[in-house]
Amino acid sequence: MARIVQAIDPRAGQAVVEIGPGLGALTGQLIDAAGRITAVEIDRDLAARLRERYPEEQLHLVEGDALELDWPSLADTLGGGLRIVGNLPYNVSTPLLFALLPIAGRVRDQHFMLQREVVERMAAPPGSKEYGRLSVMLQFRYRIERLFNVAPGSFHPVPKVQSSIVRMTPLPVQQVPEVALEDFGAVVTAAFGQRRKTLRNALSRLLTEAQIRDAGVDPGARAETLDVAGFVRLARDFGKARGVS
Repeated sequence: MARIVQAIDPRAGQAVVEIGPGLGALTGQLIDAAGRITAVEIDRDLAARLRERYPEEQLHLVEGDALELDWPSLADTLGGGLRIVGNLPYNVSTPLLFALLPIAGRVRDQHFMLQREVVERMAAPPGSKEYGRLSVMLQFRYRIERLFNVAPGSFHPVPKVQSSIVRMTPLPVQQVPEVALEDFGAVVTAAFGQRRKTLRNALSRLLTEAQIRDAGVDPGARAETLDVAGFVRLARDFGKARGVS
């Protein structure tokens, strides 16, 4: 845990938010470094134990599901500049990462422990077998860095999967492409809906072949070969076709 905290480097006065503190293995070290943190815990019994262990002046505990949390309101309460950390279970990691996308502009950075394969997908470059919807949606808004792997023996009980620590740093506003996130998400989802299809076929319900070509994209290419900038161009044309951007 010490290496993880060192990578995060929390400081006093920063708005540190831990997702899923559980038994508090990381929580205590974050509090030692930052003085006071906010944590989101869905398990009532674990939340009660944390309240007994840490007073309110050290731990502000939000009891609930991080997937259903009003993250914009939390960012307003904490003043923005959130530093979000957590050990995310595999079954909720992707939807939670997507749930945090809308508040990327209010976040300083995110550090998560995830299944190694998930981190590989997040950081994958175009043309690789791991490159997919998750890669494109996150790289559109964040700089993704895989920091280091965590051996299974570091946990008790020992898990059957390998884990990695990833750092997600939101891109500066001036570097974020001007495109509606809704349009971008629709195009990326459709393109990767059936990976073996060409973009001509995968996007047939959203864009014509001529529109795809006008966006500077080969209609005969497959989604995994297209970089984020290519998806942005497609999404802009999709938005224009809908008459909203």
